[in-house]
Amino acid sequence: MARRTSDREREFALARVIAIVNDKGGVGKTSIAANLGGQFAGAGYRCLLVDLNRQANLADDLGYRGSEFDDEGAGLLGSIIARTPLRPVQDVRPQLDVVCGGARLEDLTPVMVSRLQNHGREAFRVLGDVLAPVARDYEVVFVDCPPESTILTDLALGSARWVLMPTKSDLGGLLGMTLVAERFTLAREINARLGLLGVVLFATGSRARAVQGEALAAIDEAFGGSSPRFETSIRHAERTAQDARRLGKLAHELEVEAAAQPAWWEELRTGTRTKRISATAASVAGDYRALGVEVLSALQAAEEAERPRTRRKARA
Repeated sequence: MARRTSDREREFALARVIAIVNDKGGVGKTSIAANLGGQFAGAGYRCLLVDLNRQANLADDLGYRGSEFDDEGAGLLGSIIARTPLRPVQDVRPQLDVVCGGARLEDLTPVMVSRLQNHGREAFRVLGDVLAPVARDYEVVFVDCPPESTILTDLALGSARWVLMPTKSDLGGLLGMTLVAERFTLAREINARLGLLGVVLFATGSRARAVQGEALAAIDEAFGGSSPRFETSIRHAERTAQDARRLGKLAHELEVEAAAQPAWWEELRTGTRTKRISATAASVAGDYRALGVEVLSALQAAEEAERPRTRRKARA
């Protein structure tokens, strides 16, 4: 077992861990984790993705399903059981590492139930304990959380500094967000620094302003007043979503391939037939770029706001 990280070291190491959470499935958690991680890495930031999902959809979005390093969550499970540092898979993309999820995480629930009986909610700090020794090597860490698994979500909330919450504007997405707001309050009992970085609307129609307005009002109500919300929403583009999962490519990678493919009339003239990548990939990639700028700006603003308090405490 590795040397125990002190509380101060742990806090510093986990300062840019962002849990992407909503109790509802299909609201964009994995897509946002993969695309923001990929775009940040492409811009030169060293990023880590931690996949807490038993379905391991990150493996599809990043194209490593069934590869030699896809351990289906065995490494993550083993680290939590043994309380040893996580061992990420290196360079799934340049500058982008991954802790794989998958079916082996089914065994994590009974382990955590036993620990809860013995240690109470403090047991949920364990993910942060095994993540902290490696998190200091990254500039941003995203934790992709599963839907409808309170134990795995509470593990993420016990380790993260920030929550980024995607939601759709439908009733299911907003209900899932409300349930997380309740768990958010509980998590702060053991992780007092946990904060809401922002809420982002996912898969919305670009012209559905009235519906978006209703959703934003519901977000404020769930979090007890004015809540941080990102201006960017990720548009609904079914073809691009299908292309991403089919090819294991991110939106900005599809954007490049779509721009390089022959014009459709050239294919007609030559008689070649290929599975074309939707041109909407460029618009979706643009949404993720805009969201990424907002996320980094929010992180920097929050860190700037904390620095004076830190200096005052030091002087005291």
